[in-house]
Amino acid sequence: VQLQASGGGLVQAGGSLRLSCAASGRSFRTYAMGWFRQAPGKEREFVAAVNWSGATTSHADSVKGRFTISRDNARSTVYLQMNSLQPEDTAVYYCASYISTSYHRQSPKFWGQGTLVTVSS
Repeated sequence: VQLQASGGGLVQAGGSLRLSCAASGRSFRTYAMGWFRQAPGKEREFVAAVNWSGATTSHADSVKGRFTISRDNARSTVYLQMNSLQPEDTAVYYCASYISTSYHRQSPKFWGQGTLVTVSS
């Protein structure tokens, strides 16, 4: 599986960005997808995940109500809509794919290259 993330950039606090991750190399609708992030000096952390169909999602408490993960199986793409961005959201964001249709109790198998999101105060 090859994953190509895009959409990062510089935004002011309170602003919005939408990240995209295009997948190739394997039938997209057969696996769950997720977003993770790593801030400078910190470990990589879970942000959100979506099952194969898009019907089930999970979001970290720190982003609930502000970020929304979704997917378009026809376009083999997963999205992360980020609203009300705060400086603490500054990080490199990675998309990842699981090898199962569900993300529940699973760890991602494949990772994209990351896209940088910088939120200024």
